[in-house]
Amino acid sequence: MVTDEKQEVRERVWRELRRRGAARFPGAEGRIPNFTGAEAAARLLATLDQWIGADVLKCNPDLPQLPVRARALEDGKRLYMAVPRLADERPFMLLDPDRIDGPPRKAASIKGASAAATHVALDDVPHVDLVVCGTVAVNRRGVRVGKGGGYSDLEFALLTETGAIDDRTVVATTVHPVQVLDEELPETRHDFRVDVIVTPDDVIRCRRAHRPRGILASHLDADKAAAIPALSGRG
Repeated sequence: MVTDEKQEVRERVWRELRRRGAARFPGAEGRIPNFTGAEAAARLLATLDQWIGADVLKCNPDLPQLPVRARALEDGKRLYMAVPRLADERPFMLLDPDRIDGPPRKAASIKGASAAATHVALDDVPHVDLVVCGTVAVNRRGVRVGKGGGYSDLEFALLTETGAIDDRTVVATTVHPVQVLDEELPETRHDFRVDVIVTPDDVIRCRRAHRPRGILASHLDADKAAAIPALSGRG
């Protein structure tokens, strides 16, 4: 099963990060791993034309992408993050650099965003120029394996349905080199791929592949769908 294959990949990468001493607090297992060099990867990402030309970003809330979120606010970009588990009628949080008091890094943290952000409805998210997603493993074709919750795929699909994400939207991820694998990775029809992989020292550009065009109702878990207001009636 694809689910089991993905879990094997996750556990292998988590072990290797730990073995190499590349996993930082709070550890690698069971999460998007916080890796050594996350700040350098964010700095390298910020040199790319896709970053420089982006006005609106969507980024995952995990710790390894905190430097990305902070840099986005420092660079004057509007930043959207999903509410945990999408469990809100207004499932996205907007961090507007023009309306933030205090250090961008503090506002970009999970705790800081909960206080500084404005909650917005799905239909109120504008066109997203750049998505930065968290990843456990990724290959050079852009196939990624997340931590297994499936929420990144749901967020991507929902925003695709509203038009906030389209063919102009670039998808990037920041990772440790250990997380970049030279092998085929399991994927399903609802998985999205990344266009750009950024490590602390390298930029890998992937050939754009087909993207999911929205929610695949047949792939939804009924209990999960019932807990997400934006998916009401689809489970």
